[in-house]
Amino acid sequence: MRGEARNPLRTLWRSWKHEITPAGKWLVGAVLLAALGSVTVQIAIYQVLCGVAGLMLVALVVGTIFWPLVEMHPELPDRTVAGQEATGVVRVRNRSWRPIYDLVVGLFDLPPSIAEPTLGETLPFVPRRGTASVPLSLVPERRGIYELPALRAYTSFPFNLFLIGGSRAAAGSLMVLPSFHPLAAIDVPFSPRYQPGGVTLTSNVGESPEYVGNREYVPGEPARRLDFRSWARLGRPVVREFHEEYYCRIALVLDTWLPITRRGQTPFPASGSAELKGAARKRGLPPSPDDAFEAAISLAAAVADALDRGEHLIDLFAAGPELYVFRAGRHTAHLDNVLEILACLEPCRSDSFESLAPELAPELENISAVVCLVLDWDDSRRRLAEAILEAGCSLKVVVVREGETTEPVDAAVFGEPVHLSPQQIQSGGVETL
Repeated sequence: MRGEARNPLRTLWRSWKHEITPAGKWLVGAVLLAALGSVTVQIAIYQVLCGVAGLMLVALVVGTIFWPLVEMHPELPDRTVAGQEATGVVRVRNRSWRPIYDLVVGLFDLPPSIAEPTLGETLPFVPRRGTASVPLSLVPERRGIYELPALRAYTSFPFNLFLIGGSRAAAGSLMVLPSFHPLAAIDVPFSPRYQPGGVTLTSNVGESPEYVGNREYVPGEPARRLDFRSWARLGRPVVREFHEEYYCRIALVLDTWLPITRRGQTPFPASGSAELKGAARKRGLPPSPDDAFEAAISLAAAVADALDRGEHLIDLFAAGPELYVFRAGRHTAHLDNVLEILACLEPCRSDSFESLAPELAPELENISAVVCLVLDWDDSRRRLAEAILEAGCSLKVVVVREGETTEPVDAAVFGEPVHLSPQQIQSGGVETL
């Protein structure tokens, strides 16, 4: 019963918000004021009430008669970058026998992290069975994957007081990649390591296996290396010999662990509502841990971009609600694949290193260097760093945090860490790493 009681109010609020133009809202307010002052039909304000109400009634009746029956084909981008405008076009075809006047196409009830767009251009006239195009733009404020609400078509004819219509079309989804400021350089000490199956993994990234000559067959060698022409000419088994495959493989480990507070909640929800954050800053509250997480996401994208410009393989390890392990390199996968994973990541409320360490350990013998982007430094993060060093990998620790870490980082063991605040990263103040 309670849900049923709320539905009319929700419908009324949606109609007030989306189906009444600013001029119509002023007129509705004028009607309410006139109704409060209309004690008797003898005073002039009663005639004002009747005139304004009659104008609204005419607008509703005429708008209903010219109800737009259209077919819409949206051509919207399937991905964009947080903070950037995504612009598309909606193709509209009039399916009715009558023309359409003052046609408006728009998206309503968008998620809070996507700025509510202004209504697209009003088409003054669409002939019967005619077609037209309407530009549409969105400005997402936060990374993620969003299911867009249905496109709606309305007419504001005749007096631009109400938006009347009911035609809808699916708008699809929008992937919002994390925004980042490119790094000019990244200083990571590494050395090439032998990679079994390197040709398949890298597709000619770095040093490819090179044919260096033939030699006699040794029992136990794979048959695919046999050189049958040389065998027929010399009368004994001969195999081809290749130069081994060496290249640099760098792991990017992203910390997603945001422990819950004593009250069992984080200061902000995982979705990172911009409205809640803004209100908290106005009240003078400290920065949210979610700010550090979003900054770490942005920095991870910048590091992946810097490494992608070199002759390196990039392995991304991130443990959130799900464990993400992704290998990318030039000629095999684009940087966009890494950004797509970063766009989907959410904070993990339990110790993510428990699931991350077993996945990373078997790969360490083939990895040249590891860049760890951590949100804090404690015992579990220290144990992971020790395992990386014991495997012979170079290590670079970057702490993204406002203030001191829970435990100090032993610079003598793990090297001097890079300590960055979320504000430094989001403002583009980090040029080298």
